[in-house]
Amino acid sequence: MTAFFAALGEGRYRASEHTRGPWSPAHQHGGPPAALMAHGMAALLPSGAAIARVTVEFVRPVPIGELELTSVVLKAGRSVTTLSAALSAGGVEVARAAALAMRTLEPPAALPLPAEATTPPRAPAASDPFEFPFFATPVGYHTAMEARRAAGEFGAGPTQMWMRARVALIAGQPLTPLARVLCAADSGNGVSPVLDPKEYTFVNPDLSVALWRPPAGEWVCLDAVTRMGGHGIGLSDTLLWDEAGPIGRGLQTLLVAPRLVAPR
Repeated sequence: MTAFFAALGEGRYRASEHTRGPWSPAHQHGGPPAALMAHGMAALLPSGAAIARVTVEFVRPVPIGELELTSVVLKAGRSVTTLSAALSAGGVEVARAAALAMRTLEPPAALPLPAEATTPPRAPAASDPFEFPFFATPVGYHTAMEARRAAGEFGAGPTQMWMRARVALIAGQPLTPLARVLCAADSGNGVSPVLDPKEYTFVNPDLSVALWRPPAGEWVCLDAVTRMGGHGIGLSDTLLWDEAGPIGRGLQTLLVAPRLVAPR
């Protein structure tokens, strides 16, 4: 299957092996389920509204199997709408999300925009092809996403990494700009580790993404830095780009611990 998920009808989806994450061969990377919940909430929005913030909590490891998605509008205002979504496996909730959507202006350039003070990353075509070294299986999220390193040295601090999906989110449906961001944004901790992934895990129980505009084009750049204390809690902070400039920011709270079993 050339997608992260197959739609089974009535809010049910089957995850493919492309969702497989680095910490367990039986569980998904956080990007695809986060994108699936965002997709469900975006489908409930009226014309002229856009999701500006998504916050995801991974309640349990998300299994690679059949999932049920529920999405609801909590409050529909004239300018601001709040929504929620949840994913369940076998009747047990495994992830939940909340979104804030806002009314947009037309045309998009209706407001004067300040000049950007940040230095843009190298273009994807000028960046170095990159393969994530800490996945233990030959097929998974790491093969479903193309990565190109624009700046930084993997494992040595701040890193700029371009990413784009090689597969659809849902089989037979186009990948939306919002889904492109969510599929990539959960990798901020994966592109900017400060500890050896062979010796430590740095799992994120949550993901928050705020966007001031949707991405243009296929590529999303993660301009990421990870910081942590000595007591097992960390934070990955990611400035998100497309090829035209910054589009938003992602935050991941990290649970850091020594690996109990080293990967093969």
